[in-house]
Amino acid sequence: MPEKIAMDQPWTQALRELKEQLQALQDSEREHTEALQLLKRQLAETKSSTKSLRTTIGEAFERLHRLLRERQKAMLEELEADTARTLTDIEQKVQRYSQQLRKVQEGAQILQERLAETDRHTFLAGVASLSERLKGKIHETNLTYEDFPTSKYTGPLQYTIWKSLFQDIHPVPAALTLDPGTAHQRLILSDDCTIVAYGNLHPQPLQDSPKRFDVEVSVLGSEAFSSGVHYWEVVVAEKTQWVIGLAHEAASRKGSIQIQPSRGFYCIVMHDGNQYSACTEPWTRLNVRDKLDKVGVFLDYDQGLLIFYNADDMSWLYTFREKFPGKLCSYFSPGQSHANGKNVQPLRINTVRI
Repeated sequence: MPEKIAMDQPWTQALRELKEQLQALQDSEREHTEALQLLKRQLAETKSSTKSLRTTIGEAFERLHRLLRERQKAMLEELEADTARTLTDIEQKVQRYSQQLRKVQEGAQILQERLAETDRHTFLAGVASLSERLKGKIHETNLTYEDFPTSKYTGPLQYTIWKSLFQDIHPVPAALTLDPGTAHQRLILSDDCTIVAYGNLHPQPLQDSPKRFDVEVSVLGSEAFSSGVHYWEVVVAEKTQWVIGLAHEAASRKGSIQIQPSRGFYCIVMHDGNQYSACTEPWTRLNVRDKLDKVGVFLDYDQGLLIFYNADDMSWLYTFREKFPGKLCSYFSPGQSHANGKNVQPLRINTVRI
């Protein structure tokens, strides 16, 4: 009996170890199967996305090409019209002045013949009739010539064409404004509500309301988005701290707020003077080589995309992919300024005026 027990123990231990190894292998098999399924799904999604993006890129460039061709055609037609008008004017003047020149030459010939007369009586006898013979022979030149409008087709031609196309390009930087009713009491807004700065003076005596931020030094844009494609730019130059992005219209504005998607905020932040992060949970550090002067914010509400760019060269910074529940407002926080002069510059909505 003791001998059997002694034999059972190694068998039991070996059996347990083999079962544990089998379980580990089965777990690993399941994990690998799930990973492969995910990779295959990502492979299919990537191929599908690439195909869709090729179409999107092709359509965007084709639209620009079409606009350029249309502008080229219109400009060439305008040039031909200006040329035809100018040539017609010149040709009419050539014809008129040619006729006048012949009459002037005829008058000069008459006078030369009279002056060549040597007999005084004959000379004087013909003088009386000269005025009648010279009538219509003398013309003042009074030539007026309008220069051909070459300046319309030279100068900064590419820039001129770009400005003419600007009204047909979508989206372009929107002329957003800030909503004073949402601004923290220490924030100072410009008269046109496109600039916000932190004020070191005492809080302004503004009426409190559920719309107004009371702890976070923040302000919302006056327009709420619930569909469509939108783009705007924010000048952040010479600052050491700021937060910009989007906020749910219904997000809390009272007390200390965690700026993160679960709280209704989709933002990027500059912090510690030269660091940039997306306000995810936890924060995602952004790979930014040079200090940002201007940030572009692109919202495709229906596709659930919020994309941030370096607006100087349109290099990508970060993308939020969300199913947005409800209306969204642009969000701005200039951060607190300091007595040592740091972070005193405002945030400014960049409005492109064409």
